[in-house]
Amino acid sequence: MTLAFDDILAAHARVKGHIERTPCRRSRTLSEITGAEVWVKFENLQFTAAYKERGALNKLLQLGENVRKRGVIAASAGNHSQGLAYHAARLGIPVTIVMPKATPFMKVQQTRAHGAEVVIDGDGFDEAAATADRLCAERELTYVHPFNDLDVMAGQGTVAIEMLEDVPDLEVMPIPIGGGGLIAGMATAAKHIRPEIQIVGVEPAIFPSFTAKMRGVNTARSGSASTIAEGIAVKEVGDISYSVARPLIDEVLLIEEPYFERGIALYCNVEKTVVEGAGAASLAALLAYPDKFRGKKCGLVITGGNIDTRLLASVLTRELVRESRIVSLRVIGDDRPGLLANVSAIIGQMGANIIEVAHNRLALDVPAKGAEFDLMIETRDRQHTQEVMDALRDRGYPPRVV
Repeated sequence: MTLAFDDILAAHARVKGHIERTPCRRSRTLSEITGAEVWVKFENLQFTAAYKERGALNKLLQLGENVRKRGVIAASAGNHSQGLAYHAARLGIPVTIVMPKATPFMKVQQTRAHGAEVVIDGDGFDEAAATADRLCAERELTYVHPFNDLDVMAGQGTVAIEMLEDVPDLEVMPIPIGGGGLIAGMATAAKHIRPEIQIVGVEPAIFPSFTAKMRGVNTARSGSASTIAEGIAVKEVGDISYSVARPLIDEVLLIEEPYFERGIALYCNVEKTVVEGAGAASLAALLAYPDKFRGKKCGLVITGGNIDTRLLASVLTRELVRESRIVSLRVIGDDRPGLLANVSAIIGQMGANIIEVAHNRLALDVPAKGAEFDLMIETRDRQHTQEVMDALRDRGYPPRVV
């Protein structure tokens, strides 16, 4: 089984007018930060906030009338389920979605809002897929696989067609890999249109399904490991998607968790757009391996923007900590009236904000007549933090970062 460029062209014509023709724009600031020429494809602007609509719709539009009446089923951590549920509802096709227990509540809620029957089962995608297989047989439904299906891959490949229509001279595409459907479709289209383009796969380091298959490793998962990029946290890449993508991929990069977080924060702060963990994978690759992309014209895909709001808030706060814009300082001094007031006054005079204070007299590493304060402060940047610390030290209250 193989995927032809003509299949992707047909899918492109088939879904046209039913999905958003999302923009591909140059990011001046991300280019300056990474050293590459960064072009971003905003697939988070699809109605369900992810590219997955493309493959799901392409599959649904080719189903016969009897199949449509019985309905379809899928297992998904979220974006495929939403795309399938949304377009199935538009076409009057009943849909059942099996989602893993750890699926973010937002994705469960949005899938139900599109009219799907949602079944929560399994600790991960693979367990959810097993439940979906069972229900598919019991109810005589049609299984729409999120990645290991040629029609779905063809739909995903339309992303690359649009990117190269907008930016014909792209030199490299770093593409997220979960089950392999997106990279299979995009690589097929991109290599046909521009044979010299470089295709770079991007995987979470703790879920390297594609890399594991390349190396002949039996498992791609480390125990109960979890990743913020849950959309590409797949235990085993699809056999069909792997066979299509493998000959077209130049390299696969493994990404550690902090780079996904930095990618999410940069998209939010620089591009003013909301991105989920997997959606930030392409940018994470540029941050983790700058030398591989420096000076090259890179096409990045924001694959989705469905992130839990609490998780987004946590990521953005953690990024402030990384940038030393939020920092905890420990000050030890004599336990006398006015100590905290003096320290607070210095911090205020320096233009910093105190977020939290903890006062400790009983710690054994504090003198019996002393007092210890932990102050969490907010500053403009790393340099401002250092200026606040220098001012405290000059006034006799030497701090240390906790």
